Amino acid sequence: MYHNSPKKKVYISFDYDHDLELKGALVGQSKLADSPFEIVDHSIKEEISENWKKEARERLRQVDFMIVICGQNTHAAAGVGAEITIAQEERIPYHLLAGRQSYSTRPKNAKNTDNILPWKWDRLKQLF
Repeated sequence: MYHNSPKKKVYISFDYDHDLELKGALVGQSKLADSPFEIVDHSIKEEISENWKKEARERLRQVDFMIVICGQNTHAAAGVGAEITIAQEERIPYHLLAGRQSYSTRPKNAKNTDNILPWKWDRLKQLF
């Protein structure tokens, strides 16, 4: 099914140290012909500082949606937790996506009501 509506702009939050290849997989999916979204920005590997938070806030303000890729160590990824807090403050909708079938952890600052969704293409497309 082809949509005439513009693609949603998405920011990817992920554990840079452990899940970089998962980010690459999601970027690849965003380039599929039937993708309802495009990746416009993603987490950066940098020490978290006030300047980093300001930059992340500016980047998040440019998107429609944030996808948080949850891997085995996401609960310990301070940057992911900070990006979730900023998205909540800016009222940017986000979804948690299970990056690892075997084990995905809930990021810091995610709400208890935030479900970690299975990474299935048909389901992912329905989020938009």
